[in-house]
Amino acid sequence: MTATKSAPRASRKRPGAPDLKQAYIDYVLEEGKRPASVYKFCRELGLKESDFYTTAGSFRALENLIWNDFAEKTINRLQGDAEYGQFTAREKLLTFYFALFEELKSRRSFVVFTLRPTLTPRALPPCLRLFRKSFKTFINGLISQGKEQGEIAMRPYVEKTYPELFWMQLSFLMLFWINDESPGFERTDAAIEKSVNLAFELVGKGAVDAALDFARFVFQQGVN
Repeated sequence: MTATKSAPRASRKRPGAPDLKQAYIDYVLEEGKRPASVYKFCRELGLKESDFYTTAGSFRALENLIWNDFAEKTINRLQGDAEYGQFTAREKLLTFYFALFEELKSRRSFVVFTLRPTLTPRALPPCLRLFRKSFKTFINGLISQGKEQGEIAMRPYVEKTYPELFWMQLSFLMLFWINDESPGFERTDAAIEKSVNLAFELVGKGAVDAALDFARFVFQQGVN
């Protein structure tokens, strides 16, 4: 009997952009490292190297696209919800964080792989450049709403720093979540709520009580 030959790599279905992203996620999680080269990565997928470059110019650029998807999917889902449109700026940010971390939870291993070596509240890992832009566009909209509705104080010069302060807040929350080992990440849920309350007290009025409450929470959790 003649043995059946396996299908050659080149005959595999060539993935589009979403499949390429998933293939990359699968690779780094299974191998525990990034591919040695675009050529080798594409060969494993039965692709021409040029096919990769129609989506991204490098692995770093591909990681940026994957991370930006996390932000865009979350924002688009929320903006499609009529009830969300009626929320205050504080409620919108709280809802965004909870929805974002639900999205990240489905890719937690990849998130940890890409962020753990480099993430700090002040550092920007290369894979977050597009994600950060999408987040800042979103947060600028919330700041405008907050100022119109009186949730955010009009402070010339100082208010220009608000987008960066909110970015530092999100960076802190991602770092907190990466190290959270509580069931259902309940400590992260508490950190989200307390940090959002603090943020809006800082950009509004009555910051002292919220600051003390949040500082006490962080101290009790032993966050470095």
